[in-house]
Amino acid sequence: MKRTASLIVISVVLVAVPGWGAALGTAAGTVIPSQVQQIISVDYRQLAASPTALALKAKVLPQNLKELETALHGVGIDPDKDVDSLTFASFRTQDKALHVIGIAQGQFSRPKIIKSMRAKKIKPTKYHTSFLYPMAGGMQVTFLDSFTMLFGDNSAVEASLDARDGNAESLAANSQMSDLVRSADQGAVWSVLDAAGTQNMMRSTLGDAARLADYDTVKKRLLGSIYTMDFTHGVKFDLSVLTSDSMTAATMSSLLRAGMMFKRMNATGVEKMALDNVTVDNDSEHLLVHFKTDDDKFQSLLQSPLFTAIAR
Repeated sequence: MKRTASLIVISVVLVAVPGWGAALGTAAGTVIPSQVQQIISVDYRQLAASPTALALKAKVLPQNLKELETALHGVGIDPDKDVDSLTFASFRTQDKALHVIGIAQGQFSRPKIIKSMRAKKIKPTKYHTSFLYPMAGGMQVTFLDSFTMLFGDNSAVEASLDARDGNAESLAANSQMSDLVRSADQGAVWSVLDAAGTQNMMRSTLGDAARLADYDTVKKRLLGSIYTMDFTHGVKFDLSVLTSDSMTAATMSSLLRAGMMFKRMNATGVEKMALDNVTVDNDSEHLLVHFKTDDDKFQSLLQSPLFTAIAR
């Protein structure tokens, strides 16, 4: 994937993986293991109201998340009609394997879905107190309550239920990520990344500007990040990177500004439009990136060869 300092916002959006979100429900929070790396939330009600949001989702939603979304159809759920919000969480287990789970919240009917599965002779297996039903692609699904479903591959679902049932640590035991979630999930659109994910994201975003300082030293002071997106009046994107101290936040802010200034000298067309709508600042221990534009300009950006090259 090609990433340059000239497209700070686009790079951040793509590397962070955008989501359209709602508040994380109680049932959802209990099944996310403590070693979570990223949480992404998709608010389908707001998504449907914004052609720009739909266009962005179609461009950049990763294949593994598309597969989770598609798997819902196999159990009689249409995400566009039945789901209010869809949350994805990636986490590592003790064997260091990376897993992804999906958590759907909505007004679907549990009795109706179970009846449909029985009619298809789909038999569940029991894990702890939960019944797991097979889905397409080797996935499993289980109900957490009448309005919340957990799904993913078998090992991911079992690891999540272990966290809920007290056999492993849950998100509540990870104070840093829990704090990030509390700060983020009041917004309509949000995602959070742990320290390692944030460090990789910022290296990709900085591009050549990373050479202006010893990034390998600075990156150790990047502790996590939150981004939010809003499509109510145009497109608004905000990224907040939590650092260990105000000096690191100021250093990262200077690096981003330097990269943007250098590229702006030769930028033309869509590149210049993107750069002209980005502001970079720092506040205490936070690096802050803000991007705002109208729907038409953002749609043009999505259709540009430059965006296509980055998204590939």
